[in-house]
Amino acid sequence: MDSATQTPKPEALNRDGLWPMPPGPPHEEQHIAEREVVRDLVGGAADGLVVPFAVVAVLAGVAAPAAVPAGVAAAVAGGVALGLGRYLAARAETEHYAAERRREEEETVEYEDRERWEVAAILHRYGVRGDALRLAVDSICSDTKRWVDFMMRFELDLKEPEPVRAARGAATAGAAAAVAGLLPVLPFLGGGAPGQALMVSALLTGAGLVGFGWLKARGEGQAPIAGALQRLLAGGIAAAAALVARMAAG
Repeated sequence: MDSATQTPKPEALNRDGLWPMPPGPPHEEQHIAEREVVRDLVGGAADGLVVPFAVVAVLAGVAAPAAVPAGVAAAVAGGVALGLGRYLAARAETEHYAAERRREEEETVEYEDRERWEVAAILHRYGVRGDALRLAVDSICSDTKRWVDFMMRFELDLKEPEPVRAARGAATAGAAAAVAGLLPVLPFLGGGAPGQALMVSALLTGAGLVGFGWLKARGEGQAPIAGALQRLLAGGIAAAAALVARMAAG
């Protein structure tokens, strides 16, 4: 038998009956915070490019002097809107989790037998049978917090949100969107011909969409090239729609 699969000797167990973690790849939680910050930065930056570009593209042909202040305003407003939107969504998620947890706590008191059966049914799906099943149910249900935690995770598939992390992520994404939104405006600061500035702005925006799309897809475990092309296509469609709307409005 492979030594990695052998049951540890009793003296190797800790006081809770669980043996020490065997050697293996780096523990995922060690770097999860860093990955989330990068994801917020990249995601916010990718989302903040399109609207400012659409604004300066529209104004470049009809009121070029107004392109810079309008583009800056669009970048700032877009960043604030993105940050607030993510924060409100996180708050709604937190409130939903709290409501579902209160309901589970009440049901463990009012419908104890039914809730114990649901614990058994979940464990049964994972192959736990016989005496082991009864012992596992008794162990889980012996502590109300552990019982409710189990039901939240395995019955409702809900993970407790982190309010501080959500607020920080919303602020990070919003700030990244505002800063990235200034990229399409930069070519208009030189005072050159509006048409030339617009061309450079389009190139910078396209490069930004490709780069941020590539990084975002890579961070989420998707195909980077496909993510970059999808982000570029989505941004191009949005910008084209803004131009068409401007032309239709005369």
